[in-house]
Amino acid sequence: MSVLSRAVLRAYVPPRTVSWPDHSRLFVVGDDIGWSIDDDSARLTRTARRLGYDVAPGPWARFARRQSVFHAEHFGALRPRWLESSHRLGLSYFHGRPGTPGYPEFDDAHDALRKHAARVDRVQVTHDEMRDLVLEAGVAPAHVFRIPIGVDLERFPLGDDAARQGARKELGLPESAFVVGSFQKDGVGWGDGFEPKTIKGPDTLVAVLEQARSRIPTLAVLLTGPARGYVRRELERLQIPYKHVQLDSRDGLARAYHALDVYLVTSRQEGGPKSVLESMAAGVPLVTTRVGQAPSLVADGENGLIADVDDADALAAGVQRVHDDSGLARRLRTAGRPVAEAHADERLESLWAELLHGFVEKGRTL
Repeated sequence: MSVLSRAVLRAYVPPRTVSWPDHSRLFVVGDDIGWSIDDDSARLTRTARRLGYDVAPGPWARFARRQSVFHAEHFGALRPRWLESSHRLGLSYFHGRPGTPGYPEFDDAHDALRKHAARVDRVQVTHDEMRDLVLEAGVAPAHVFRIPIGVDLERFPLGDDAARQGARKELGLPESAFVVGSFQKDGVGWGDGFEPKTIKGPDTLVAVLEQARSRIPTLAVLLTGPARGYVRRELERLQIPYKHVQLDSRDGLARAYHALDVYLVTSRQEGGPKSVLESMAAGVPLVTTRVGQAPSLVADGENGLIADVDDADALAAGVQRVHDDSGLARRLRTAGRPVAEAHADERLESLWAELLHGFVEKGRTL
């Protein structure tokens, strides 16, 4: 946010909101980067409105008082600006295991949560590891809600042969290629991303693709997402053909999924990842590590293939199984969609209703 924008809001918001009853409005705050976290905040905003809550513009939250603020990521929420505010405070705690080498911010965030556990009114987690971590920090169990990261089915329709052919033509991918997808941000920062973001497992991704390429001569890789410099450099070194599609937002991802033969997740820590349900929704066979909420969604050999974190051999074998066994590939394409449908944003509304109840007051607007 620019200095001018802050000045305008500082002048405009207080008189505009001073008459609002306490905690009658929900502010959903993203990270203003325009990628995954902002997508989470936009989807929660739509969910809250469908549930009948009054949702005010997120940027206003800094200049209003005594309302309810929910942050779509915990790193921004656990800062003095919000901890010392008059608002009720909620946040998503997706990932960030303390003690992870190279990530001191994980320790800092958990320490802040431990020191201010009583200040936090609501926490969303997506899997048991993070739930245990939040409870260990001292947050009251009644304030912790396990809510999966869902999927917007309208944005990720089920693909078919025509969609596959159209997507490959549009993206310049050979019809004969066996295309492996990786759609994420796995480099540090928002530049080229030559320094790998190790929790996303880009080194494992490259190792898996190297093995798979030696067994599947037609293998090609489709990348999206910012900061993919490390992966691109390594694929070029290994002479593995790839295409990197730059997207302005996540809205164009469905077309990319439809071009794939398999989607590959190699992460070490995740809240989702979103790509698990997105690939299932789009009808793309999935090979993933046991990370985030994936173990609760993937039944190995039934709707996806799953392997231990850092097990490049097993992940590569999974990719090869999808390539070699057309019957398995067809089953995975079909079986994933019902799982995605069960986790559509609308199907998760009852869980969000429980979290928002008592956090935002209904029927108190003026």
